[in-house]
Parts: sequence; structure tokens; C-alpha cells
Amino acid sequence: MNALVFDCDGVLADTERDGHRVAFNTVFAEKGIEFSWSVEDYAEALKTAGGKERLRVLLSPEFRRQHRIPDGDVDSLVTSWHIRKTEVFLGLLAHGQLPPRPGVRRLAAEAAEAGWSLAVASTSAHASVRAVLEHAVGAQLARSFTVFAGDDVKQKKPAPDIYLRALAGIEVLPSDAVVVEDSEIGVRAAQAAGLPVIATWSAYTSEEDLSGASIVVDSLGEPGGPHLAVTVNQSHLPIVDTIVLEHVRGLLTSSAVGQKAGK
Repeated sequence: MNALVFDCDGVLADTERDGHRVAFNTVFAEKGIEFSWSVEDYAEALKTAGGKERLRVLLSPEFRRQHRIPDGDVDSLVTSWHIRKTEVFLGLLAHGQLPPRPGVRRLAAEAAEAGWSLAVASTSAHASVRAVLEHAVGAQLARSFTVFAGDDVKQKKPAPDIYLRALAGIEVLPSDAVVVEDSEIGVRAAQAAGLPVIATWSAYTSEEDLSGASIVVDSLGEPGGPHLAVTVNQSHLPIVDTIVLEHVRGLLTSSAVGQKAGK
């Protein structure tokens, strides 16, 4: 059986800049902390995968002293703040402030119709991932997905752990699965797990090095929509206004040929 595995943030919806960043800043304000992540600063913070991990880096001894945060268990502080951040994020999502990215629902439905396994592999919290997934593809199609999220593994991207966990969970070999990612660390994680990647750059990742992906486009596209900007296409199939399942199959074929050639 073949599988299509999606990252969440930046792939299902462009959630980082106007979703997670805003939610974190809301929590900081609620705690009376005179600090907020600017758009530019959060781009730098995203080099650390996982919201809890970003908070842990932020809450250095110097930061806590500067903002008069009492000494204590940093892990407990991170956990409580992250729970509240997730609540705020889900509220933003529920109010329609984070539209799905083009083509996600269409391509997922096409794969489901063809009998493919569907999964999401993300470093975000389970509640956030499930909510973004249902928002992006609808509740009915979302039930076809298996979700693997941040707390399922110890090492976050660019380590391959989340993708290895997903492959084991849906019982699919790397040679039978394709990943959709949007970031350099995500592409590196999928590559390290032996998976071909389609990269659809997002607001924060358009300047990142995504050349390790087998296909790199500005979105998955919609029929009749704008022609896609294509910078890499190892499927060697024509890509015009959409990424379709035929392109995904092409990556599995080329990957299998490459593996045989390397023996």
C-alpha cells in the first residue's frame, strides 16, 4: 500500500506567522511579560522545531531574570504556557483566521479515493494538528488520516524520528510513501527517513533551501488556478496548475529506479 504523509504547519495551512506566533504573544501578554515575537524574530525561532522547544530556548535564565519570571521548574512553565497557547491558537482557527492552503483537500481526497494511506507527521501538539487537519480537509476526510504529533517522539525535526514513527504506525515502507513539507528542516527530516518529498514553500520558508525535495512548488494548486512556480521536478511529468496523484506516483517510481541503480 502507498501512503501520502503531510506536515501540518505551513503545509495544511499557513499557520506559523498569523497563528502560532500570535497565540504565543497573547500568552506573553496575559502573563504580563513585555515581550513579543515579531514576524522576523519568529522566523528565527522557527529554526527550533516544536512549540515547547521554542519556549524552552526562549526561557533562558537571562530572559527569566530580565522579565522577573520567578525561578522554578522550567518544564512545568513551558507545559502550562504551551497548553494556553494551544487554546488561543484553536480559537484563531475556529474564527477562520487561518485559511487552508490550496490543493491540500483535493490531493488528499484523490489519494484516499485511490486507496492510499493518509497521515500527518508534525512537531506541533496533537490538538492543534487535529484541528488544523479538520479545518483543511473537512471532518469526514480527516477521519481517514492517522496523526503523529510532537509528543510522540523525543527528537524533533530535522531528526527523522517523526517520519519513522509515522511509517511504523501506518505500516508502510519508505519506498511506498511520499511526504509533503514546507521547510528545510522538514525536508531534511523526511530525507533522513528515506522518503521522497514534495515541498510547497510557505510564508516563512520561501527563502529556505528546499532543493533536497523531489518536487518544489509554491503550492499544490487548484484546477484553473494560477500556474505553479516550479523550481524542482524529478517526476519529469508536466506540472501546470496542480500537483496531482500522478506526480506523486512518479516520485515513487523514480525513487525505486534510483534504488535499483545504486545497488
